[in-house]
Amino acid sequence: MSRRRAKCSPEIEKEGRVLKDFKTFVIRGNVVDLAVAVVLAAAFGKIVTSFVDDILMPPLGLMLGGMDFKDLFVDLSGQGYPTLAAAKAAGAATLNYGIFLNTVVQFLIVAFAIFMIVRQVQRFAPPTASTRECPQCLSTIPLKAVRCAHCTSALTA
Repeated sequence: MSRRRAKCSPEIEKEGRVLKDFKTFVIRGNVVDLAVAVVLAAAFGKIVTSFVDDILMPPLGLMLGGMDFKDLFVDLSGQGYPTLAAAKAAGAATLNYGIFLNTVVQFLIVAFAIFMIVRQVQRFAPPTASTRECPQCLSTIPLKAVRCAHCTSALTA
């Protein structure tokens, strides 16, 4: 007896193709590289946050008269709370510009670090060609030239 495979409905076959396509997509190298980059970025973000909150801002606050940037806020309720913690405990609406300043400093540090990484990668990238050889006389000519300056032959793209 031969066993015949039962024919699946088009919806089930379509789901099977979708899962197969998804598996192919996930296994590709760029998706894995992207996942690793996201994990490293999250860890780098935590390091930068700690650097700003624990190392950079305390001495800066001390130089500016002993202020803690995290406690800089504007009380929108008009009650006049002494600290941000007291205002939050009371449920008052506040503009937390000190926390915003810390976040801006963190962003600038991350942006500078990325700039430095991209700059280093560009140093090691092969330079783009700005010249080519004339096919007739083999002299070096600009990439955009349409006629050779040495032998005056017409150049094709």
